[in-house]
Amino acid sequence: MFNSTVVLLIVLAVLIAANLVYVFVSRRQPDKDYSSIGNRIKTWWGMFFIFCLATLFTPAVSLISLMILCFFALQEYFSMIRGTRKADRRLFLWAYLAIPVQFYWIYTGWYGMFIVFIPLYVFLILPIPRLMGKGTFGFLRSVSSTQWGLMLMVFGLSHLAYFQFATPEFGGGLVLFLVVLTQLHDVIHTVISLYFGKKKVVPTANANLTWEGFVGALIVTVGAALALAPYLTPFSQTAALWFGALLSFAAFFGSLTVSVLKRDLLIGDEDKAATLKKSYLSQIDSLTYTAPVFFHVVRYYFEFM
Repeated sequence: MFNSTVVLLIVLAVLIAANLVYVFVSRRQPDKDYSSIGNRIKTWWGMFFIFCLATLFTPAVSLISLMILCFFALQEYFSMIRGTRKADRRLFLWAYLAIPVQFYWIYTGWYGMFIVFIPLYVFLILPIPRLMGKGTFGFLRSVSSTQWGLMLMVFGLSHLAYFQFATPEFGGGLVLFLVVLTQLHDVIHTVISLYFGKKKVVPTANANLTWEGFVGALIVTVGAALALAPYLTPFSQTAALWFGALLSFAAFFGSLTVSVLKRDLLIGDEDKAATLKKSYLSQIDSLTYTAPVFFHVVRYYFEFM
């Protein structure tokens, strides 16, 4: 059964230990690049803070925090799009306005509108501000890239906020289960790839993704799912095993997709690419896939959702 206070204390202890290990190892082995792990640990502290807000106060406080997270993630995504014009900036403004509306549906518990607002209504309405601009050059590029950003950074991540409204009893535990497994998968994948990785998945997009890292991360994630499920979720051990594997695959494809997407958008702009390695987007890329996948699988197979 989910005990928020105990879990928060355990997570705090793990974060402190992870921070100390990172500092010790990075100083002992300065020849290896641990920057991605260090940036991810910083992101963990931010997520821990958001989870504390949700646990100690009300889900509405967490909802606002996650809404702000989506805003910054979308902002950084838009900063990667080259050659933006006045018509594109008008389009971006409409995209930002969709964020509070999407989270309002979560707050009211209107699942039907939450699930179709961005994929359907925003998709149909989004071209209008671009049509009002002068000229047709770049219309498809600007509209489609904006919709991609909304789907990943807003629609995908907004599922994190809906858990506590869909199931107040288990929502907090499910979110923690999801976030811990996703971040654990990414870190283990990076560490194994750093020490043992030889066969890169997409070397031109992300040198940290290797097949050896994926296999190792899959095993560790499944093991962690089996260990955490009795304390954070109502899942059986069999369900926990399958969810561990599912989240591992989703995290892998999420990280891979966003890596290729960033590489495509940042071709020829190496300075900005180096800067964005420390961004929100680089640390939550896997969650854009794991959050919606986990949410809908749980909702489909379990009645408490």
